[in-house]
Amino acid sequence: MNLTYAYIFLAFAIILEVLGTSFLKDTDGFTRLYPSLFVLLAFCICIYLMSHTMKFIPVGITYATWSGLGIVAITIISVFKYKQIPNIPTIIGLSLIIVGVTIVNLMNDIDVK
Repeated sequence: MNLTYAYIFLAFAIILEVLGTSFLKDTDGFTRLYPSLFVLLAFCICIYLMSHTMKFIPVGITYATWSGLGIVAITIISVFKYKQIPNIPTIIGLSLIIVGVTIVNLMNDIDVK
């Protein structure tokens, strides 16, 4: 595996985390079987992929990217799935998260092997 694959694994980890989180409310406190199993499986695969990502991308950069993009994606999904419209300060904050994730990834000192 190389840095390109690490970012691909990170992208899939983010997608799975977002999918799992977007179905978390549907578990009804983990009392509904199928949504609960889906959430658990998505999170388990997500963490597995992140563990391989961290072999090439530092922990801080991996986690900042994973959590930042996950927050933004979940907010977008919640607009469509739950009709939860963010206010202007929230949109500004989410924009700053995107800027921060971009800076963290572009201005790092990852040693490409």
